Amino acid sequence: MNDALTPPFDTKVAVLVRDDLETWQRLNVTAFLASGIAAAYPQLVGEPYADADGQRYLALLGIPVLVFEGTKEHVIAARERGLRRQLPIAVYTSDMFRTGHDAANRATVSAVAGADLDLVGLAVHGPKNAVDKILKGARLHP
Repeated sequence: MNDALTPPFDTKVAVLVRDDLETWQRLNVTAFLASGIAAAYPQLVGEPYADADGQRYLALLGIPVLVFEGTKEHVIAARERGLRRQLPIAVYTSDMFRTGHDAANRATVSAVAGADLDLVGLAVHGPKNAVDKILKGARLHP
C-alpha cells in the first residue's frame, strides 16, 4: 500500500472555477481553494524544499492539483454532488472578492443558504472516481 504522496495516487485534488471570471479572479480563487485542501488534509503536504545551496523553502501539496473550469451551473452541480457523496469541499463565493480578511469571508458565506451561494469556485479531495463524478461536465482549465 502506498502512502498518500507516492504514485500511483489513490485520491485526487481538484479545483473548479467558473469560466466567466477574470484571470486574476481565477488565480485568486484557485490559490485560496488549494490552501483549504492543504489545511484540511495535512497528510497531503510534502516535506520542505531546499536548493543545492541549502536554502530552504516551504512545503507544498505533495500530489497534483488539477484545475478545471465550468459554468456557474457546473459549479452548483458539483457542490450538490460533493455534498451527496459526503466529501468535504472548500467554496469560494463572489461576495468574497469584496472582503479583506478571513473572518469577513466566513461571514459572507454564513449569511447565505447553501443552495443560494453565488459560487465562483470549489475544491475537493477524495477518491479519483468520486472526484471525477463530482466534476462531471467541467473541463480541464486551458
